[in-house]
Amino acid sequence: MESQRVKVTIEGGVADVRLSRPGKLNALDQAMFEALIDTGKALARDKRVRSVVLSGEGRGFCAGLDFASFMAMAGSDRPTRQLMDRADFGRGNFAQQAAFVWQEVPAPVIAAIHGVAFGGGLQIALGADIRFVRPDAQLSVMEIKWGLIPDMSGTQTLRRLLRLDVVKELTFTGRIVSGADAVQLGLATHVSDDPHADAMALAREIAGKSPDAIRAGKRLLNESGLSTVEEGLRMEESLQRSLIGSPNQLEAVQAKMTKRAAAFHDPE
Repeated sequence: MESQRVKVTIEGGVADVRLSRPGKLNALDQAMFEALIDTGKALARDKRVRSVVLSGEGRGFCAGLDFASFMAMAGSDRPTRQLMDRADFGRGNFAQQAAFVWQEVPAPVIAAIHGVAFGGGLQIALGADIRFVRPDAQLSVMEIKWGLIPDMSGTQTLRRLLRLDVVKELTFTGRIVSGADAVQLGLATHVSDDPHADAMALAREIAGKSPDAIRAGKRLLNESGLSTVEEGLRMEESLQRSLIGSPNQLEAVQAKMTKRAAAFHDPE
């Protein structure tokens, strides 16, 4: 699962995923796109994984697309995957998958953001379910700087987090907002002086809950707003029926009643 671009360790059900191109502020080159997609796909299949923390090594989370790298590859004989190629997993094209794959991972994904999260880097962070951010971090929907629009699923994730007028203003201007402002706007969940430590603490807490209920909750909430009320209510009922009386649900009750730590089984 691990590559030169993304490092992964799994302990106690928590996957610690780190973008690892620190000399380039974890900018997105071909290898980084491939590593993000492959890592997300692998974690989606791994039943041991109960929560994920996504962060960047070095001075920042991710500076966005490495234009120089793609231009150099376009002028060489080395084959390269086109960013808008349709792929074979989940929804979206090759570029979109690098960010949206984190929504496809059944376990909750928590982003820990420091330094910069620009353009594609921000869109990857938006693919997470929860975001911790340093107060002095810098975030930007930066594509307008290049005469482009967000194209790594950001238009879908932004719209579900922020008011439409705020999304438009950020998209039209590309202005940089601080971590503290990001929380006020809704781009991030919590301000933290140590985003990675706080994200890991929350990930461990989530990993201690019933993985069946956590996965069902993520699936249900992700689908809310994408279906009719009746469809949403039916899904809620169906998922709840699948949980009631299941081994992990009974273990949650027994652990609570006897005031002990629960011992949950990995999902089937």
